[in-house]
Amino acid sequence: MDVSTSADTDFVKFWNTVLEPKFTKYRHILQGGLSRHSAAVLPNLPIKAGMSVLDVGCGWGDMTLQVAEAVGPTGRVVGIDCVDAFLEEARKDAAAKGLTNVQFSRGDAEVALPLNEFDYVVARFGTMFFTNPVAALRRMRLALKPGGRMTHIVWRRREDNPAWQEAKNITLRHLPPPGESAETCGPGPFSMGNQEMAGLMMKSAGYDDVTFTRVDEKIMVGTTPEECIAFALAIGPGGEVFREAGPELADAKRPEIEREMRTFFESQERDANGIWAPTSSWVISARNPG
Repeated sequence: MDVSTSADTDFVKFWNTVLEPKFTKYRHILQGGLSRHSAAVLPNLPIKAGMSVLDVGCGWGDMTLQVAEAVGPTGRVVGIDCVDAFLEEARKDAAAKGLTNVQFSRGDAEVALPLNEFDYVVARFGTMFFTNPVAALRRMRLALKPGGRMTHIVWRRREDNPAWQEAKNITLRHLPPPGESAETCGPGPFSMGNQEMAGLMMKSAGYDDVTFTRVDEKIMVGTTPEECIAFALAIGPGGEVFREAGPELADAKRPEIEREMRTFFESQERDANGIWAPTSSWVISARNPG
């Protein structure tokens, strides 16, 4: 399923060159936070021994490996992602765990997926970034066998996710919003946060039996206020505004932005591990009618 990098879209190139180093630097925050949402979901999914499962946008593969353990040696799991560095780490972790029923492939769900091959498809916080979500969701459905099921986890509305959105609110008080030609990670983390709209996308992609389950979790957004600020200005909605403002203007406004962010992060819950802020997601499940 691996594809040539010469066919990469600008979106995929942006992830591999601009975003990957930032994500890798803050893997301990990102993976730790995202896993709290999938941990609330995975035990309740009807994934059984012997199943074939596809994980779309698998990232570093931590959820893929959990699914591989669930389906056991008679099952099969494929994790796909468009970022080479993420897949390298995923393969290392699979080897360290001695899992032989899992494969990691370079791919873009918006371009191509296998047909009628899997019993289940999962995705954690990746589908929101599809530039053409209905088409990509349809590809995910067509990767399923008739009657197969899928579950994807997406962020709810921006107002339900202060851990991500407040950094953008603060940054926008000091810097202009990104222009129409801005390089972004896609439609944005909250593009499927509206339940009605996301439901229409799923039905347009051909699914039936669509259900929504809300998950609320506090996640660690940094070990210290300084790391929280650095993370917020590197990744996510606030980081996008800061990056697209350009280095000269961003650096000029940085002291004011950092002061306001420090006040916000210091107001959040704190323990020995770090600073915790609220997030909220939708777990969307559906069936391929065949």
